[in-house]
Amino acid sequence: MALAFAIGVGSQNTKNEWLEVFYQKPVYQPTSDLMDAAKVAGYEGGNQTIELDGDKLTALADKLTGEQAALAQALTASKKPTVLVVLESDAQAQSTPEVYLKLQLISHRLVKPHGIDLSGIFGLLPNVAWTNKGAIDLAELPAAQLESRLQGEVLEVNSVDKFPKMTDYVVPTGVRIADTSRVRLGAYIGEGTTIMHEGFVNFNAGTAGTSMVEGRISAGVFVGQGSDLGGGCSTMGTLSGGGNIVISIGENSLIGANAGVGIPLGDRCTVEAGLYITSGTKVAVLDDKNQLVENVKARDLAGKADLLFRRNSQSGAVECKTNKTAIELNEELHANN
Repeated sequence: MALAFAIGVGSQNTKNEWLEVFYQKPVYQPTSDLMDAAKVAGYEGGNQTIELDGDKLTALADKLTGEQAALAQALTASKKPTVLVVLESDAQAQSTPEVYLKLQLISHRLVKPHGIDLSGIFGLLPNVAWTNKGAIDLAELPAAQLESRLQGEVLEVNSVDKFPKMTDYVVPTGVRIADTSRVRLGAYIGEGTTIMHEGFVNFNAGTAGTSMVEGRISAGVFVGQGSDLGGGCSTMGTLSGGGNIVISIGENSLIGANAGVGIPLGDRCTVEAGLYITSGTKVAVLDDKNQLVENVKARDLAGKADLLFRRNSQSGAVECKTNKTAIELNEELHANN
């Protein structure tokens, strides 16, 4: 089964290079009928990016049905460049429109983080001035600023980045986002999630749903259902230090204010406010009677459930309290040894 089909409208610079593309109704795992319809626009198989003119859009509209036909027909009146992207497989992207499609598949909740190949995307994403008049090539920004001034207007540059904010492309159902500039395109925001003003969600990261986010969800991090991130807390992304470890937060867990994690957390875990745990952090593991079971590195506790990480107020040592008995925990820690 093919990966994706999408008709989009976007922005190009004066060299006809793509800056960004908006796909209103991307299709994940398109039917054979959609793949066949793409042939009238010049699709020949594989992964292909096809720039569309009025004739190709009209031909597509005649061949397609339903929402896709209506979208193709609407785009025939566009004054901005339009494009068809067909992805037969999840190979590494070869064009800017392909990257934008993959990012929007995640933000539309059609694909979860790590569910699609995003390797090599940085080389295909131009650094763009995101303004109140859309995306502008940085080399062309001074001329655009002057033109706006001559018309008695001010061109507002909201950010200079490779990634735009998600809500300019996708607003998922059932979410609250207090500051939309802090959620990048390619984020997956599950239904029921609230992102407060200090919350941040990077691309290829997000929440399964029903979470309160007042901290940072870094690239590659996925937060399970019912878990909360306290104010100012942080999760170490897969981009940090070039690491490949995927950091995740299990269900019904809590990272306290100004705390942080650099290991995957299991379900029903808590990290005390102000405590940052990295993979090499030395941890004294205590049983349900506060007896020392073993001294380990935090990486040995990665993914395990029902853990409370705290700092001893007297010794300063990092401790991990569990509701398991000493025997049960020892067996779990050494199960793979």
